[in-house]
Amino acid sequence: MDKALYLAMSGGVQTMGAQTIHANNLANVSTTGFRADFEQARSMQVYGDHYPSRVYAMTENPATRYSEGDMIQTGRNLDVAVSGEGFIAVYDDKGQEAYTRAGDLQINAAGQLVTGRGLPIAGVDGPIFLPPVDKINITSDGSISVVPQGGAANEIAVINQIKLVMPDSQALRKEEDGLIHAKDGQAFELDPNVQLVSGFIEGSNVNAVEEMTHIMDLSRRFEMNIKMMDSIKQNGDSSARILQRSA
Repeated sequence: MDKALYLAMSGGVQTMGAQTIHANNLANVSTTGFRADFEQARSMQVYGDHYPSRVYAMTENPATRYSEGDMIQTGRNLDVAVSGEGFIAVYDDKGQEAYTRAGDLQINAAGQLVTGRGLPIAGVDGPIFLPPVDKINITSDGSISVVPQGGAANEIAVINQIKLVMPDSQALRKEEDGLIHAKDGQAFELDPNVQLVSGFIEGSNVNAVEEMTHIMDLSRRFEMNIKMMDSIKQNGDSSARILQRSA
């Protein structure tokens, strides 16, 4: 009876973990550049002093979906979207290079080019800082040209270039900060084949209907595990009553 209880309990716990993954996907259905996480369950043997005859369910996040999201036209000069494969390089909270598809760029109070989350954009020579400008334009290769504040319309200066990379998806991992990182921790080189589209942002690649279906299915699984635990408890109580009467 304890074996059945253990299996039902572990199944319920892992089902809750799976629900967390899909709920997070659904919560980010409108997040710019968000990449959905996959979830899978598999059986794991319990190893101990004897033969591993028991197994338990384990939920894991094996990969991230890197397919493209919908292109949303904004007409804003600082909005850019990666066309096809590739990523925009940024610096995470620890100052390490990471990668994103979120191209809702801003200029903060210090004149630094950042994402909508406030993460610094990586240029070819480090963070990108801009002088006061009247006009800014980002070309398909990530080059940033500006008209300085108070300058003539033909006084165009190229300030920097956004670092764009195209690594193999097998060399990437998505971490808890929502950013894409290199598995070996090394920065990738700039790839001239990655192209940007100005005036657009890329939406999330989450399929809301698919995520809702998964969540409903997992809810039924969780209820089944709870019912099984109740049944085991009732069987245990019945066995105890039988023993009491026998005594």
